[in-house]
Amino acid sequence: MNHLPSPSELQALVNDTYHQFRDLPGGENASYIPCLASVPSALAALVVVTADGDVYQAGDSDFGFAIESISKVVTLALLMEDVGTETVREKIGAEPTGLPFNSVLALCEHQDKPLSPLVNAGAMASVSLLKADNPEQRWQRILDMQRRITAGNVTLSEEINQSEQTTNFHNRGIAWLLYAAGNCFCDPMEACEVYTRQCSTLVTCKDLAVLAATFANKGVNPVSGEQVMSRDNVAPLLAEMTMEGLYDYSGDWAFEVGLPGKSGVGGGLLAVAPGKCGIAAFSPPLDESGNSVRGQRMIAELAKALNLNIYR
Repeated sequence: MNHLPSPSELQALVNDTYHQFRDLPGGENASYIPCLASVPSALAALVVVTADGDVYQAGDSDFGFAIESISKVVTLALLMEDVGTETVREKIGAEPTGLPFNSVLALCEHQDKPLSPLVNAGAMASVSLLKADNPEQRWQRILDMQRRITAGNVTLSEEINQSEQTTNFHNRGIAWLLYAAGNCFCDPMEACEVYTRQCSTLVTCKDLAVLAATFANKGVNPVSGEQVMSRDNVAPLLAEMTMEGLYDYSGDWAFEVGLPGKSGVGGGLLAVAPGKCGIAAFSPPLDESGNSVRGQRMIAELAKALNLNIYR
């Protein structure tokens, strides 16, 4: 097993990779959510957090941005603790859709079953399956998990939430389709509303690297020392990330980088090197699949330099 380089060498690698790709052209901010379109496109960051809790960072690593779809892995971790991995696979699924993250066609082709908890349909089904007596308890459990798994002061952005709640008609339609087929396990509008809130919290690139390092460290947050999730649930969660973490680019990401990853249309991207570290990058311009253009290049190059590909 290869080991990470010395602290000074690792920080130098982070610095060099960040400077190499921080101004990479291409991509555009997400425009279908008004607040995301206004985030400065020049922002960029790269952070590594080791399984021992050491932090290496460069760029705008403390800038708060919308977590968006990266929230799906946090809720999935919580759901696995609630109901177990086999129930998640049975009720929601463990297959890539091969279609965009908000695809209605993917639902229709599979009798309105989501297939994956990391697409919008499966994420709303995940929210609906959490143990909760009411919408507020459902939301507070998710927010608490986001804080515990990042060891950060994660907060809801009222501006982003309002922007998303007033434009989420497509997701509302998906929620009703799930409900009609028996694949939404609470009121469908409650599931959609809480899901929208979970995507509207503010995190930093450092927060995401800690999140990834928690998965790398068998469910123990290396910064806080808390066992946030069962170590037995980590492998199934990483498998879900491998199959659908970067939407319809997930297979290419596994082929090229060889690390479980998760992206969000807020510009965040993380990758997990089991037993070693978590890597996170941030930059708002996205490719056609919804993944950060600069973030992909930064993480791919750093992972290659560190020989982290889990298939090698």
